[in-house]
Amino acid sequence: MADLKILFEDGEALVIDKPAGLSVDRPRKGGPCLEDHLEQLKLGFQRPPVAVHRLDTDTSGCLLLARNPKALARFNKAFEDRAVAKTYLAVLAGHPVGTEGTIELALSKISSAEKGWQMIVAKKGKTAISHWELVKELGPHSLIRFRPETGRTHQLRVHALKGLGAPLLGDPVYGAGSVPGAGRTMLHAESLTVTRDGKPPITAHAPLPADFRALGATDG
Repeated sequence: MADLKILFEDGEALVIDKPAGLSVDRPRKGGPCLEDHLEQLKLGFQRPPVAVHRLDTDTSGCLLLARNPKALARFNKAFEDRAVAKTYLAVLAGHPVGTEGTIELALSKISSAEKGWQMIVAKKGKTAISHWELVKELGPHSLIRFRPETGRTHQLRVHALKGLGAPLLGDPVYGAGSVPGAGRTMLHAESLTVTRDGKPPITAHAPLPADFRALGATDG
């Protein structure tokens, strides 16, 4: 995999444009992961940077890395305090009702020997809130912009299916899996903003990858 594109850099943070197919953590079955690039991402620093949050292997876009332990602790707290603003672009395998709204569906993790683990909507689950808007219709599909208020595992994938009535295109767990035009779950971490005391905010925007553009999606 080619060198990773850096979207933001200063003394305590990096934001990279993570390509689809690159796992943040080392997969049990092997394969490319962020660790393979950490020496390159030192950029003159003694310590390698550390990922502050996680993106699914299929998900492309903005990933925040901390360049020292103090920054990591501050960024972790920012995520806990919901002081991080994120937007995601997603291709929905269908059309939502309406053009914008808010999905509030609590999520819980279940697992089985047959299907492995997945997230489900559950009244006693953890609070999960996603704001959404329709960006563009793409024939039988739709381009949706999500603004998640919380950061639960698989939140947008489940909210798309249960809140908007259709899964993300190509989603192998909550949708129909591989479909023409989608070699992966079509989710892209478009932007990231982290406010900081006494410093300018961390801001980054990841351009649309080629597979989104091939479906007619735009940054609009």
